[in-house]
Parts: sequence; structure tokens; C-alpha cells
Amino acid sequence: QVQLVESGGGLVQAGGSLRLSCAASERTFSSYAMGWFRQAPGKEREFVAAISGSGGTVYVDSLKGRFTISRSNAKNTVYLQMNSLKPEDTAVYYCAADRDMPPDRMSTRSVRYDYWGQGTQVTVSS
Repeated sequence: QVQLVESGGGLVQAGGSLRLSCAASERTFSSYAMGWFRQAPGKEREFVAAISGSGGTVYVDSLKGRFTISRSNAKNTVYLQMNSLKPEDTAVYYCAADRDMPPDRMSTRSVRYDYWGQGTQVTVSS
């Protein structure tokens, strides 16, 4: 069972930046595709970004250029750098791990992911 622990959320003013981290307990982390999702109040969970085991990335179109996903396999950690934050980015952010994806692939679909963190709140004030 993989444990995922997110951190780095908080309250920030519009235009500011935050970097979220997600630490994984599993030593085979490097083989997992990792994803970030978010859920705003009253809305469904939505895809944000994903990174393959080999480092390939994909983003939701609306966030390209502002958000960057990266990973450190040495630290079993995936990151989400969020810049130029807007009030509409306010949500609980979740990281997730997909253990069965080939190393050069990743998914934008939440149903593909096997393990989820508890989430970290990001609040952007106007």
C-alpha cells in the first residue's frame, strides 16, 4: 500500500505562488505515473497535471504556462509549482499514483489512479 502525503498548501494572494509536494512511501515510486487533481467546493474533481515515470508531462490546457509538475525519484516526491495564482485556483489539491502505467505514459483520468493522498487546501484571495 502506497502512502501519499501532500504538503505546501495555504493561503496566498492572487498573483502569488505556491509549491505543493507529495511524498510517497513506496520505494518503487520511480516507476509510477503521478498526477495532481483538484476539487473546488461544489465541483467535481478535475485533472491538473501528470508526469510519467520517465518524466513526460501533460497538463490541462487551461493551466499550461502557470503550473509545472516535476518529480524527484531520489526523494520519492512529486511537485506542483503554481504561479500567477487566481481565486479560481482555490481548491483542495490531491496527488495520486498510478502503479500500472508504462514508464513513458500517464493518464488524465482519475479512475486510472490507484492511490490518493489526503489533499492539501489552497486558497487564493483576491
